[in-house]
Amino acid sequence: MLVIWLVALVGTVTLMNVAGGDYESNFSLPGAESQKAFDLLRDRFPSRSGDTADVVFKADAGVTDPGIRAKIENLFRKVDALPHTRGIISPYTREGARQVSRDGKVAFATVQFDVQAPEVPKPVVERMEDLGKATDGPGLQIEFGGQVIEQAQFQPPGGAEAVGLIAAIFILLLTFGSLLAMGLPIITALFGIAIGLSLLLLSANFISVPNFSPQVASMIGIGVGIDYALFIVTRYRQHLHEGMSPEESVVRSLTTAGRAVIFAGIIVVISLLGILLMGFSFVQGIAVGGASAVFVTMLASITLLPAILGFVGKNIDRLHIPKLRRMDREGHVGFWLRWSRFIQRRPWVAALGGLVLLLLLAAPLLSMRLGAADAGNEPESLTTRRAYDLLSEGFGPGFNGPLLVVAEMAGPGDTAALQRLAGTLQHTRGVALATPPIPNPQGNTAIITVYPTTSPQDKSTDDLVHRLRQQVIPQAVAGSDVKVYVGGITAVFTDFAAKIGQRLPVLIGVVILLSFLLLMAVFRSILVPVKAAVMNLLSIGAAYGVMVAIFQWGWLAGVFGVGRPGPIEAWIPMMMFTILFGLSMDYEIFLLSRIREDYLRTRNNATSVANGVALTGRVITAAAAIMIAVFMSFVLGFDLRQIKEIGLGLAVAVLVDATLVRMVLVPATMELLGNANWWFPRPLDRLVPRLAVERVEALPAEEARELEAARFEGSAEGTGHGDGEGTRRPEKVTD
Repeated sequence: MLVIWLVALVGTVTLMNVAGGDYESNFSLPGAESQKAFDLLRDRFPSRSGDTADVVFKADAGVTDPGIRAKIENLFRKVDALPHTRGIISPYTREGARQVSRDGKVAFATVQFDVQAPEVPKPVVERMEDLGKATDGPGLQIEFGGQVIEQAQFQPPGGAEAVGLIAAIFILLLTFGSLLAMGLPIITALFGIAIGLSLLLLSANFISVPNFSPQVASMIGIGVGIDYALFIVTRYRQHLHEGMSPEESVVRSLTTAGRAVIFAGIIVVISLLGILLMGFSFVQGIAVGGASAVFVTMLASITLLPAILGFVGKNIDRLHIPKLRRMDREGHVGFWLRWSRFIQRRPWVAALGGLVLLLLLAAPLLSMRLGAADAGNEPESLTTRRAYDLLSEGFGPGFNGPLLVVAEMAGPGDTAALQRLAGTLQHTRGVALATPPIPNPQGNTAIITVYPTTSPQDKSTDDLVHRLRQQVIPQAVAGSDVKVYVGGITAVFTDFAAKIGQRLPVLIGVVILLSFLLLMAVFRSILVPVKAAVMNLLSIGAAYGVMVAIFQWGWLAGVFGVGRPGPIEAWIPMMMFTILFGLSMDYEIFLLSRIREDYLRTRNNATSVANGVALTGRVITAAAAIMIAVFMSFVLGFDLRQIKEIGLGLAVAVLVDATLVRMVLVPATMELLGNANWWFPRPLDRLVPRLAVERVEALPAEEARELEAARFEGSAEGTGHGDGEGTRRPEKVTD
C-alpha cells in the first residue's frame, strides 16, 4: 500500500508538470446583461472586447509640461508595441482630452488589449511596469491599474502553508506527547495535498481554475487531512493501551473512527461539489480542487495511514515527551466529563444562552452586501492601489471602475438616438463623465464609457447600474431600434451578486437535504440530522456575521490586515457555505458516533452524551485548534482580500462549532430531547439503508448495568431530563 501511494504521488506530480493546465478566471454569466455586452463586443467590435489597463501619472510641473509630455508619449509608444495591445487612448489626444485633472497634475491613459485579463501573459505586464519604472523619476510618478494589472500582480505568497503546518505540529505534540504519533497525521495530509493539488492543475485543462484555487484547496486539505488522521491515530493508541495487538487496533480503529472519516469526508465532498449546481464557471476550479483534496486525504486516511501504522506497531509512543503524556492521561478526560455533566444539569439555561450568543454573532449578517472590493482595499505596496489613489485624487473614485455602455444599432438612423443617449448619460445623477460614442468600423455597434462619481465597490454605483438599465437608457433611446447593454467589470460583479442571490437557496437546499439523508441512514434518527443541520446553519451564520463586522463595517480591520471597508465578495458566501457545512458535519459525526456507540451499549441517553463529549473532547479540541491555526495562517499570510475573507470565516466557524455548538448546544439539546434523539419510525427503518458508523451490539441488560456501575460510582444524581430515570455521577472514564 505504501508503494502504491508513493507511485501515485510521483506519477501525479510528474503528470502535472508535463500536462498541467493554466490558471484562468472565467467570469462568464450566461443571460446577464453584462455578458450580453461582452458578447456583442466580441462579435462586432473585437478590438474593444478585451480588458484594459490604466497608465496613471502625476507630474509636479503639470502633465502638459513639454519634458513630461515627451517622456510619457515615448512610454506610450513602447507600451503600444507590446503583444496583445490594440491602441492607447492618450490624454494628449482629442479623444482623451478629458483624461487630465482640473489642476493639470494628474492624467491617465487607457491601454486596450485584445484578450481578457487572465489571458494577457504575465511577462507583458511585467515589461509594461518596467517601462514605467524606467520613465518616472523626480517630479513624475507613474502607476498602473485596471483588471489586466490586478490579474498579473497576484503572486501567491509562500509560507502560509508552512506556518499552518508548524502550528499543526505543535498542537499534535501537545495532543499526543509523542514525536512519532505527531508525524503520522502530517505525513498523511502531505500525501493527500500533493496529489490533490496535482489533480487540480490537471483539471485546469478542462475547467476554469482561478489562480488562488490552490491556496483554498490547501487550506481545506491540510486541515481536513490532519483531522481525519488524528481521529484514527487517537483510536489506534487507545486500543493499544487497552491491550490489543497492533493489527487488532488498526482493524478496530478503521471500523469505528475510519467509518466516521468516510462519512464525514463524503459530506464535505458533496458540499463542495454542490457549488457546481450554481452554474458559474468561475468557481468550478475551486469546487473541484477542494473536493479532490478532501477526497484524496480521506482515501489516504483509510489506506495509507493504516499501512504506516503497520510499520509503526507498538512503537507509536516512542520519542514521547513525558510531561505532555502525563498531562494527557490525567487532565483532559476528567474536564470534559465534568463539563458535560455541568451542562446537563442546566440544559435550558445552556441551550438558550448558547443560542442567544450565536444569534448575536450572526446579527451583522442581516446587513451583508455582496459585491466586489476594488483596488482601494489593496495594500499600498501594490501599484494598483497607488494608481487607484491617484485616480481618486485627480478625478474621483468612480474613474477606477468605468461602465461600458454598448449599443447595437440597426442602421444609420440610430446615430441620433445614440448621441441623445450620450448627452443624457453625461447629465445623469451619479455620472462624473460620459465619453462620446465610439463606433466600430461597420457602424453597427458603439461604445460609451461612463465614469461614476462613486467607487466601484460603493453601493451607489450598484444603484447607478440598475437605474441606467431600468430608467435612464430606456427613456433615452425610446422610439429607436437601438439596443443598449451596460457592461464592464463593475457591472459584471453587480450581475454576479444578483445571480448568487437567486441560486444560493437551491445550493443550500440540496446540500442540506443530501446531508440529512446520509446522517439519517448513519444514525437511524430523525432529530439528530435535523439538529445537526440547524446547528451548522447557526455556526455558519455566526461566521458570516463576523465577516460582515470586520470586512464590511471595518471593525478590527487593522488587526487582520484588512484595507478599507467594502462589500463581501459575491462568491465567498456560496463557497464558504459548502466548506463550512461539510467541516461542521465532521465534528458532528465524530461526536455523535461516540455518543451512539455508548448508547447502543447502555441505552442510557444522558450517560452516553456525557461519555461521548468526554471521550472526544480532547481530540476534537485538538482538531479544531489545528484547523483554526491553518486558516488563520492564510488570513495573516496573504494580502489578497478574498483569501483573508475565506480564512477568517472558516476559522470563526470552526471556533464557534468546537466551542458553543459542541460544548454547549449539543449536550444541552440532547439532554432535553432524551431518548427522542434516537426515535426512528419503523416504516423508514425498513426503507432507509443501514450505513452504521459504529458497529456495536447492544449489551445484555445485566452486563449493561455492570458497565454502568464500573463507570459511575457514588450517589445517584438525576439530571431530570432525557431517560426518565436518574443517572449516576461519573467518576472516571477511560479514553
